[in-house]
Amino acid sequence: MKIMAVILAAGQGTRMRSELPKVLHPLAGRPMIRYAIDTAKILTGEKPVVVIGHGASAVQEVVGEEALFAVQAEQLGTAHAVQSAEALLAGKADLVLVFYADMPLLTVETMSKLVETQRKNPGPLTMLTVVLPDSHGFGRVIRNADGSVQAIVEEAQATPEQLAVKELNVGAYCFRGDWLWDALRKIQVSPKGEYYLTDSVALAVEAGRPVQAVALEDADEAIGINNRVHLAEVEAILRRRTNTRWMMAGVTFINPEQTYVEADVVLGKDTVLWPNTYVRGKTVIGESCQIGPNTVIEDSTIGSHCTIIASFLEGALVEDHVEMGPFAHLRKGAHLAQGVHMGNFGEVKSSYLGPGVKMGHFSYIGDANIGPDVNIGAGTITCNYDGVKKHKTEIGANAFIGSDTMLVAPLRIGENAKTGAGSVVTHDVPDGEVVVGVPARLLRKKKDNEGT
Repeated sequence: MKIMAVILAAGQGTRMRSELPKVLHPLAGRPMIRYAIDTAKILTGEKPVVVIGHGASAVQEVVGEEALFAVQAEQLGTAHAVQSAEALLAGKADLVLVFYADMPLLTVETMSKLVETQRKNPGPLTMLTVVLPDSHGFGRVIRNADGSVQAIVEEAQATPEQLAVKELNVGAYCFRGDWLWDALRKIQVSPKGEYYLTDSVALAVEAGRPVQAVALEDADEAIGINNRVHLAEVEAILRRRTNTRWMMAGVTFINPEQTYVEADVVLGKDTVLWPNTYVRGKTVIGESCQIGPNTVIEDSTIGSHCTIIASFLEGALVEDHVEMGPFAHLRKGAHLAQGVHMGNFGEVKSSYLGPGVKMGHFSYIGDANIGPDVNIGAGTITCNYDGVKKHKTEIGANAFIGSDTMLVAPLRIGENAKTGAGSVVTHDVPDGEVVVGVPARLLRKKKDNEGT
């Protein structure tokens, strides 16, 4: 039985008070709509149809090839929105799943129950409901004695008896494909000039066809996002879900409420995240690391057995057994090999630090390639930019760079070479030589001075 999905994302979202389309607002590092698309693809194995309207081009640009698109040129209600997808889906799906892009807390497990219930339902549709003490203005779900749905009654039209009902319409449905498209054409326009998808329930009931309902076990899943308050509420729930999942997988959160891990992050077991740590983007962290407190890691790969304290990493690669911080900064293109030690207030950009490099505090390394077991003294600076171009610095294995050295690129420091403290090095230094001074010159050996 082939299943396809329609995701409704055409609304303007005026209560967000934003130039950005509502469904593109980020949640745990992802655009809101990504949650609906991922859920649909897992359930159906197919690209969903996303119905777009307001901000259509922006939504298309972000979603890209992950979905098919149907344009609802005029926002004439939810039934009209689904009807916009008919050309893409009619005759191609046995079941059609319909839900909103602004309900990112709906889980794959819940939507699977919705689909499975409809598979067994001889009637044309199954809907999702939630039981809440406060109706939030949602339509009441009135059931028959056998548990099937009799009607959806909007709050404004409900009798006192119906207002006492606590089961509400969530707005997610699974339809029989061979029934849906004809039914949509039969829905009458409302007094507000719109065509409502909820009226499909009345059509089925009037035809004597059973409508089934699946009640949510977790009421949080029913939260839809209409304003920034809802956005923050959902963000907090997603963060708790993510942190709980990683804790169950063997990651320690010293204080989960003060640790932010985005949805696409991967964490290794026995890693410990300390409070006020933010792990974002496509970051991967290996096993048995100590991260934080007060650390931000974005789009970076961290090996195993690393210690990173009060530091900021962006677009960096860190191999195993690296120690960093406090107050270290890795910028895009930084690559620290195994066993590197980077002291406090150091910064690395677009550079490779080889195995066992020791980088002292208050140093800046940019556009450099540094060999293994080099010692970089405190206050060392690679002067990599001449005001027009960036230039490379190369430092050979086992070199010793004295404190407060200025390395004026382009420059090569040879293997086992040394620079004196406070040197300004403007020319290449051969292997094994020592340079000192401003500008730095070779330090002559004692035997060269004899007899002069």
